[in-house]
Amino acid sequence: MLTSISDESLDSLLNQATHSAKMSYSPYSGFKVGAALLLRDGHIVTGTNVENASFGLTICATRSALVRAVSEFGPGIRIDAVAVANLNEAASPPCGACRQMLAEFAAPDAFVIFPAAAGMTTMRFDEILPLGFDMKLKSHTERG
Repeated sequence: MLTSISDESLDSLLNQATHSAKMSYSPYSGFKVGAALLLRDGHIVTGTNVENASFGLTICATRSALVRAVSEFGPGIRIDAVAVANLNEAASPPCGACRQMLAEFAAPDAFVIFPAAAGMTTMRFDEILPLGFDMKLKSHTERG
């Protein structure tokens, strides 16, 4: 499990997320978001938001990066850090859907860095999604 990551590594991840935000397809909202995932094996995968005239079909940058990571490296990926950036100077923590999708692959102590109302914020994944939906079945005795 990840216990620390250098400020330099987080800055690099955030820079890659910012670059990805420049690729955003956001003709309806103009809200340009990018995400970068640091995989356990050292690979970095980026994504951006892609809007659609049918707003429900829009995909967030974080989920875009996650889908790309699985497509490129397979379902065994593990995420040690996530960076979210936008070009709109607005708070942009991963949304609930993105957090739940990340829960399948992110370590509980994975770092998540994102713009918040008070500026750039870094939290552990288990802090941003403390009670995520979990399909891993537990025995009756484990449930208590």
